[in-house]
This record gives sequence, C-alpha cells and structure tokens, in this order.
Amino acid sequence: MTEAAVRALSFSLLLAVLVALTGCATSPPRDPDNICAIFREKDDWYDAAIATQKKWGVPVQVPFAILYQESGFRQDAKPPRDYLLWIIPWGRVSSAYGYAQAKDETWDDYVRENSRWFAHRDDFNDAIDFMGWYITKAQRLNGVAKSDAYGQYLNYHEGWGGYRAGTYRKKAWLINVSRKVQARAERYRVQYAGCKNDLDRGFWSIF
Repeated sequence: MTEAAVRALSFSLLLAVLVALTGCATSPPRDPDNICAIFREKDDWYDAAIATQKKWGVPVQVPFAILYQESGFRQDAKPPRDYLLWIIPWGRVSSAYGYAQAKDETWDDYVRENSRWFAHRDDFNDAIDFMGWYITKAQRLNGVAKSDAYGQYLNYHEGWGGYRAGTYRKKAWLINVSRKVQARAERYRVQYAGCKNDLDRGFWSIF
C-alpha cells in the first residue's frame, strides 16, 4: 500500500471515530427510564447534575424529570411547526429549543443574569444549569420547593407569572402531565438512591 493510500485510510478511520464519538455524545440515553443507566452511559451528565445540585441546591431527579418531559433528552428538540391554512409551514409554535425547551426570552434572561454569554441550549451542561436557575427562581418567586417536581413543572410550563395567576387550574391536561413528571421524579429519586455510592466511586466501581 502506498504512503498516500495509508494516509487516506488513516484519515477515513479518524473521521469515522469522530463521527461515532459525536453521535454517542449527543444522542439521547438508551434507557431514559432509569437514571442510574443514564449516568452510567453518560458520566459527563452525572458531573453536570452534581455541579447543578451543588450550585443551586436542586435535587438531581427534578431537572431530569422535567428534561425528559420537555425534550426526551434530545439536544436539538423543537416544538411542532405551525401551518398557514393548515397546509403551508409557517414557523414554529414557539421559540423553544434544546434539551430544556427554553424559549428565547427566558434563555436570554438566564444568560444575562448569570453572565453565561457563551451558553447554548443544545449543550447539556448549560441546559441543566439553566434548569437549576429556573427552579431556584420558582422557589424564590412562588414559594415552590425545589424538590416539588409537580409544582416546579407547572411553573416551568406556565412561567412564574402564569403559575402565580393560576392559569394551570383550567388546564386538566397540564395537571395530568405534571403528575407524570412528579411520578418520574420520584422514580428517579429512588433509583438514584440505589446507585449514588457506586457513581461517586467512579467508573471502576461497576466491575
């Protein structure tokens, strides 16, 4: 094999590895119903979850239950398209984007208040830090405990002002979704309690 051919093959293999690694880093977890499985597959997410917990005092299970509901852990998640005359695509129903489905104006507030000028909604570390900020403000503005996944999701969906005005009370479907978020958060809490020590010991503890 010629030197040029070897270089071409090496480049192709390197490119394939980079693509594979990128796919692993950005694809949703294989078992999103088990928070221990999520953390074992994506240890950088665990690091981000612990950093958010330490910074904002937010229990690990609450932002993860909300992120699951909002995007299914997809980094480029977007709301459905709106249509003109039911036929012609006409933008999106909102500006929500990314893991947390944060809207433009809310994300801008987060960036400004925390001087996170280079944060991105499709970066998991930034998205979960945003969740910590939002949950903390829901507690401060509306008195909703950081561990209350039900009340926190209502705040997240309706906004702090909407929650305060009680807009969710006429939305039976939203109340049902919030109960699902609460149930998932409780499931995640129990699961996490069973694997936290292993996760804290690091990668080699699983062998």
